[in-house]
Amino acid sequence: MTREYPRPRLVVSRCIEFDPCRYDGSKIPSPTVARLREYADCIPVCPEVEIGLGIPRSTVRIVRTGGSDRLMQPATGRDVTAEMSAFAARFLDALHAVDGFILKGGSPTSGTRNVRVYPSVEKSAAIAKSAGFFAREVLKRYPELPVEDELRLNNQRIRDHFLSAVFTLTAFRGVEGTLDREALVQFHAENKLLLLACSQKMLREMGQLVASRAAVEPEALYEQYRRMLSIALVRAPRHTGNVNVLQHALGYFSDRISDEEKAYGIEMIERYRHGRATLAEPRSLLRSWAIRFREPYLMNQSFFAPYPIELVDLPGDATDRGRDLWDAGEDPPP
Repeated sequence: MTREYPRPRLVVSRCIEFDPCRYDGSKIPSPTVARLREYADCIPVCPEVEIGLGIPRSTVRIVRTGGSDRLMQPATGRDVTAEMSAFAARFLDALHAVDGFILKGGSPTSGTRNVRVYPSVEKSAAIAKSAGFFAREVLKRYPELPVEDELRLNNQRIRDHFLSAVFTLTAFRGVEGTLDREALVQFHAENKLLLLACSQKMLREMGQLVASRAAVEPEALYEQYRRMLSIALVRAPRHTGNVNVLQHALGYFSDRISDEEKAYGIEMIERYRHGRATLAEPRSLLRSWAIRFREPYLMNQSFFAPYPIELVDLPGDATDRGRDLWDAGEDPPP
């Protein structure tokens, strides 16, 4: 059941784990990005440095005046809106195929949401929240791709969905390059449970498209399928969708496992249903049974291993590994 994963191409804010290029000359730690660098090809970018603002630099902010937003540097009064817009267009125009973006949360250039918008360059309270200037262009041009910030990726559910979507889209990009109808059949078959968890409606429509593949030109076939795949992956599946898939998979082992094992499997699914376990726990259990019984259908389902297992682990600050738990003066256990 060893899966091979093609390397995604991701655009990542340069200040996240790459270079100390933040406004104050710092570098942002991100366990997710640090780990991803081993499994993805990253394209680092810092829009503010690229337009010549330097390191360190005075901060910039989004200022809304006369119904339009400007990117201003309060300390100097400099308006860098035109430079930032030109850089964003130039960078994205030259960008080859990518599978997702990880941008700096809260940044007036790269923040994907909830960036403060001010009424002037003077000291004042924010009047609105929006995406940063560079991020706006990314979101406009790539509505079908996963775009997240490093802060949200600390959330296990968001991280799991982001990685699942990125690696699924990367695998599809490889298949898409062949324009082979039968390769699409195999891709769809291997991702059925993942798609079922995301959207039963889209899975049904995608299945109908694949079934009618002989009547559709390859270019149009893959274009339609990509659009449907992006729609299916745009939002993290509800826990009810995952529970449905887990229960469906459990049914494959009903006659092969002991009553105690079955009860434990049901318990794990119920723990996940009620928010007392992550998806990784029941998913890993069922995957182990698929390996044990060599269940052919489940062995090939991406749902059980949508991305490399090394990326499943929680960030180090959420575990007890690598920390001295008795550092605060507590006595270690006997």
